[in-house]
Parts: sequence; structure tokens; C-alpha cells
Amino acid sequence: MAQNPSATCNTLPCQPSRRQLLLATAGAGGVAAIATAIPFVSSLTPSERALAAGAPVEVDIDKLKPGEMMVVEWRGKPVWILHRSPEMLASLAKLDPQPADPGSEVLSQQPEYAHNPHRSLKPEYLVAVGICTHLGCSPSSAFTPGNPALGADWPGGFLCPCHGSTFDLAGRVFKNKPAPTNLEVPPHQYLSDSRLRIGDDGSPA
Repeated sequence: MAQNPSATCNTLPCQPSRRQLLLATAGAGGVAAIATAIPFVSSLTPSERALAAGAPVEVDIDKLKPGEMMVVEWRGKPVWILHRSPEMLASLAKLDPQPADPGSEVLSQQPEYAHNPHRSLKPEYLVAVGICTHLGCSPSSAFTPGNPALGADWPGGFLCPCHGSTFDLAGRVFKNKPAPTNLEVPPHQYLSDSRLRIGDDGSPA
């Protein structure tokens, strides 16, 4: 996302004359920009603060169509919920041995019930923490196979814009990339066919 030049100057050292010019010309727009800089947590209600601290999050997924992804927050982290289409699922079976850890052998990266080729409770849904395991950047979706920026053989997945790590549609990192492990799969369970609970899978604490 392109940065607003004035917002960049507010966060980086500026020459005094430049700062004075910005303050003099910002007007109402500057006030609005400052308001958006207030930490989000300060506006949270007590229940929302509990969620941010790690309480489970429940989300309705009934309107999520195949091929679509939504993002929710859990423990201050973005959690992806991707409704994989049949074509997306079929592509996973064709990737071996391209992922660095195709069998998800690093057990700390997913619960036991996600220790499978699709890394999820239900094959059609991927639930993963959207933070690259290299240096903590947030990867972007690149679902379209053959993406020109990633090569004709790109099967679809995720691209970390910081250092180029790529992940498949199960969150498995491809070989020879900076990220050392697959994306994390958080504890989760389905309360119904249309409602998902993230952060609690019913296992004993």
C-alpha cells in the first residue's frame, strides 16, 4: 500500500522547515491523520481487550465462498480463513517435493489434527496465522496460478513482500526461501458448519 507522504514525515525525522510547512498546511486532513495514529487498543471495550489478550474468537464463515479469504484478529495477530476451492485443494497434491516441509514435520507449527497434507480440520478450510516465519512480515495472497510476477509454474499461494518467501495454499513454505518453517496453524474448532472458534480446540489446557 502506498504511504501518504505527510504520514511518512510524521514518523521519520524531518527538517524543521519541512515540519513547519506541513503543520501550517495540514488543516483538517492533518487532524484526521493524527486521530488514526492513536493505538487501536485504546478504543477497545473490556471484552475486546480480552480478545486481544488471547481469548478465543468466534467467526461466522457461512458467507465465505470457495476461493475467498477473510482475516480476523486473535492475540493481536491476523488469522486467515481461506475457503479453498476444489481446484485449490487439487493443486496441493501436485506440489511434492516443492515445499520445504511437505509433511509438516515441525510439530510446533500446527496442532496434531492439522498434521495432514491440507493442514486443517476440514480440507476445504485453511486457518493460519498470517505472519511470515522469517521476520514477521505479513504475506499477501497470490492465489492465481501462473502469476506473471512469480513465474508460469506458480501454483497459487502466498508471497511475503519483505524477503520473498512463498507459501502454498496450505501455508507450507517452498524450498530455498528465507522462512524457516511453515505458517502457524492456531488451535481451532468448528462449533457448527458455519461457525468457527479460533484459539480453543477443546483440548485440556
